[in-house]
Amino acid sequence: MKVLLLDTNHERIKEGLTQLNFEFDEDYHSTKQEIEDRIHLYDGIVIRSRFKIDQSFLEKAKNLKFIGRVGAGLENIDLNYAEQQNIHLIAAPEGNRNAVGEQALGMILALFNRLCIVNREVREGIWLREENRGIELEGKTVGIIGYGNMGKAFAKKLKGFDCEVIFYDILPNLEDQNAKKVSLVELMERTDILSLHTPQTELTKKMVNKNFIESFSKSFYLINTARGSAVVTEDLVEGLKSGKVLGACLDVLEYEKSSFENMFSEKNGLPAPFQFLIESDKVLLSPHIAGWTHESKYKLADVIIKKLEYWLNNSLQNN
Repeated sequence: MKVLLLDTNHERIKEGLTQLNFEFDEDYHSTKQEIEDRIHLYDGIVIRSRFKIDQSFLEKAKNLKFIGRVGAGLENIDLNYAEQQNIHLIAAPEGNRNAVGEQALGMILALFNRLCIVNREVREGIWLREENRGIELEGKTVGIIGYGNMGKAFAKKLKGFDCEVIFYDILPNLEDQNAKKVSLVELMERTDILSLHTPQTELTKKMVNKNFIESFSKSFYLINTARGSAVVTEDLVEGLKSGKVLGACLDVLEYEKSSFENMFSEKNGLPAPFQFLIESDKVLLSPHIAGWTHESKYKLADVIIKKLEYWLNNSLQNN
């Protein structure tokens, strides 16, 4: 079978395809239209987030048998149409779950201890101690929404910090030794720190809005290393201003483009809520890099190859 690589990835992808006796071509620069004109020549594609694999694209991919997405989610693919065409879909959330867990933990610790602020101050010759007294994670209740690969990884990292970890998820049978499953109502009653680890779906889009924020019994901190579309930034800003949201660690933003590669391309300037986030000392920002480590680059590619090998072996056995 012949595979088209549409994004640069770890060399493990090419090594693995060679070991599995696939032929492959690389095309990291052609337009979507140019690729559509010849996608019928390929049995598989491997992509990160370069462009959307929509129905129009898939209709031209007459011989496509699988899509490997080197990342956690599949929201850039028309899943329903792909499944109708019996196209096998492969994602790799196992590959960067550890990195996401570490980033979420690192961000909340940095926010609690004002590390970005004090680092800047000391470099500017400012030495303030009482003004920069921190907050401890010990004794807090961490509420996780979404207890799949990423949520579980974060809960595991919290072991040893003597905090209570609870979670809510729409799927059953996810509880483990690192967190207790509760209802969404109970999570909202008890949470001091809320961490989102949800995929992008119709249920999670704009989930964190004004009503959601006001439903929490206590003021809370927010961590979002999932998808920017889950949080209505304008409502988050109102929560920060009112004190209902005490602080926010945001690796993702609703203003991101679907390719995740560039936030600062708005011709009319930055949205006002985002400008507030930039200027607020209550907010820690990063450019969608949770899960973006040297180690995860290899692991993501390795997961794709291993899942592809498993699928290939099963296909051969069934035939």
